[in-house]
Amino acid sequence: MAYKPNMEDIKKLRTMTGAGLADVKNALTEAEGDFDKAKDLLRERGLAIAAKRSDRETSNGCVLVKKVDGFAAMVAVKCETDFVANGADFIAMTESILDAAIAARAKTLEEVKTLKLANGEVAEDTVTQRSGITGEKMEIDGYNFLEGSNISVYDHMGRHTLATMVQLNQDNEDAAHKVAMQVAAMKPIALNEASVPQEVKDEEYKVAVEKTKEEQIEKAVVAAINKAGINANLVDSEDHIESNIAKGWLTAEQAEQARKIRAEVAADKAANMPMQMIENIAKGRLAKFFKESCLVDQEFQFGDGDKINVADWLKQQNKELHIVDYKRFTLAGE
Repeated sequence: MAYKPNMEDIKKLRTMTGAGLADVKNALTEAEGDFDKAKDLLRERGLAIAAKRSDRETSNGCVLVKKVDGFAAMVAVKCETDFVANGADFIAMTESILDAAIAARAKTLEEVKTLKLANGEVAEDTVTQRSGITGEKMEIDGYNFLEGSNISVYDHMGRHTLATMVQLNQDNEDAAHKVAMQVAAMKPIALNEASVPQEVKDEEYKVAVEKTKEEQIEKAVVAAINKAGINANLVDSEDHIESNIAKGWLTAEQAEQARKIRAEVAADKAANMPMQMIENIAKGRLAKFFKESCLVDQEFQFGDGDKINVADWLKQQNKELHIVDYKRFTLAGE
């Protein structure tokens, strides 16, 4: 006589795996009531679906953050649609992974993937199994932690899509919470100038130099075209030139003259660039980049209206108060 799973067994396996009712019933039937075999079948189905959808983009998901005494962590589990991401089961799964990570004081994403959860399943296997249930690609995509005291955590608007953690050198939850909101809003790339990677500094300086050169060349070109009696705004691109000729605002002869001036002046300016001036302007642009991108130098967004940077605002609260570290993760990747 063929095995027919009873409701008690179905409920038990659903509790163990989180799989759907039909999937559990089919797995138990195929395994003839063997729970371990049924769990393997459910896992295999999840692996098959995950493999089939491995090239799909996971642009949605859930980011959760939590702290306990002396430790805080955030974890992100990604999926394909916001419908799945907002589901109670998906959020609960992410929370179970975060709880395991905090309990283990996990230090890396790879470590988190191998943790055993409260249900006895490995974290990565649980996500794969959930993928089999929903039919969507899923992955544990991000993990950050801070260790020590005076940590504040922030889930932006409680939407589980952007989370931050901030650690201060002294206990001041209000200040730490506001800085955590600053991190969420202003997307700093580093704590201060010293902690910006050298390759980032080099690339930003290189971009600043090239941009400054382009501006100096364009400035010389515009001046020369205007001096020739042609409105430089009418010849700033080939599309504009053709359009303005068609409208009768520009003659073909003027267009050709403007093209010739642009080519000759641009080449001459590029060959005779005032490099000292270029470098000085580029250094100014790099300084602006640090001010906008380094947390301590950013203009503080949650004060009383005064224009003051984050470091100085913290000193107003307590002259010794400063940021030890911070972490930020968003599903948007920014």
